[in-house]
Amino acid sequence: MDNKDLEQKVDEILDRGMLAECLPTKEEFRKELLNGKKLRFYMGFDPTAKSLHLGHSQGLMILEDFRQLGHEVIFLIGDFTGMIGDPSDKSSARVKQTPEQVRENFALWKDQVKNIANFEDKNNPFQIRYNATWLGKLNFSEVLELASNFTVQQMLERDMFDKRMKEGRPIYVHEFMYPLMQGYDSVAMDVDVELCGTDQIFNALAGRTLMQKIKGKNKFVIASKLIADEKTGMLMSKSNGTGVFLDLDANNLYGALMSQSDGMIKPLFIGCTRVTIPEIEELMKLDNPRDAKMRLAWEIVRIYHGESEATKAQEFFISTFSNKELPEDIKEMIASEGENIIDFMVKVDFAQSKGDARRKIEQGGVSIDGEKIIEGALTLTKDKFNEKILKVGKKNFVRIVF
Repeated sequence: MDNKDLEQKVDEILDRGMLAECLPTKEEFRKELLNGKKLRFYMGFDPTAKSLHLGHSQGLMILEDFRQLGHEVIFLIGDFTGMIGDPSDKSSARVKQTPEQVRENFALWKDQVKNIANFEDKNNPFQIRYNATWLGKLNFSEVLELASNFTVQQMLERDMFDKRMKEGRPIYVHEFMYPLMQGYDSVAMDVDVELCGTDQIFNALAGRTLMQKIKGKNKFVIASKLIADEKTGMLMSKSNGTGVFLDLDANNLYGALMSQSDGMIKPLFIGCTRVTIPEIEELMKLDNPRDAKMRLAWEIVRIYHGESEATKAQEFFISTFSNKELPEDIKEMIASEGENIIDFMVKVDFAQSKGDARRKIEQGGVSIDGEKIIEGALTLTKDKFNEKILKVGKKNFVRIVF
């Protein structure tokens, strides 16, 4: 890649608007990217859930852009820090994760992000590291040495700690250790750049401090914007009922995106798709925001499930929600693994008896996610039917959950 092409590509990444801050400055970071030196980037993930979400995907797509420029990128699994829990933006301490939970959670991630993070490139793949490799080996004197680089006043500057103190809520000593541990990750991997969300800047700067004091080396901290509604400022999150997780099947992923507010359309386009900025601007000018949202949903489903599945999901959405076949609020009912469809229909009061349930199936009045059920011996399993919508007749709908 010649200098002109490199400059264009770097500016495309930096100007896309996904980065909220570059420390020390964006200009210095750009200069470093253009000097031809191979940099080592990393982003850390605490495996505290079984699925990553679109907020994570934004960061991984940024790392993939830099990997394609020839830089070294590291997907760091916080298997040690995950057992403690980051207090960032939390009003109370997180529940600790066991080593078994950490391993189980991470086992699902690589498959979820394989289409946005290239782990298989022969020359320069996404690297996977685990911070228990070095954090688990630190002795007490080494931990004390790390702690001597920071003051209690510095720790108490964090908003969440200040808020807890004012409200009389406890702050545990081990929570002060989290920034030290995340900071030491940078030292152990000898990185040049850390990518994080804006809620992680304090921790990332702890790493910058330790790099300077221990290695005499500067580290760039680049913070990606958190995905938030342009109009209300509300963050995409599970607690807000707006989280979109990467383990959803094509239909449910499409539906989850269509349920987002209009103010989420542009941030999701910019952070979670490869659609160009000029095209995004044109889409945002459409008379009906729903048309832009449908394109957004199709693009994201295409990334994770392929073009064919994205088109099928869109057709399913149009034939059900757009044509008013489904109500806005669908109740959820719990199914047991291996439960017979007939028994389930009776349990949710969609049939008066097993015989009634069989007749409704034989008459073609029963479907799951738009596909008619023709076999009364069908058994419900989590891998095939979780979050699917059962429809009986014209007005009876229920979401199957396990």
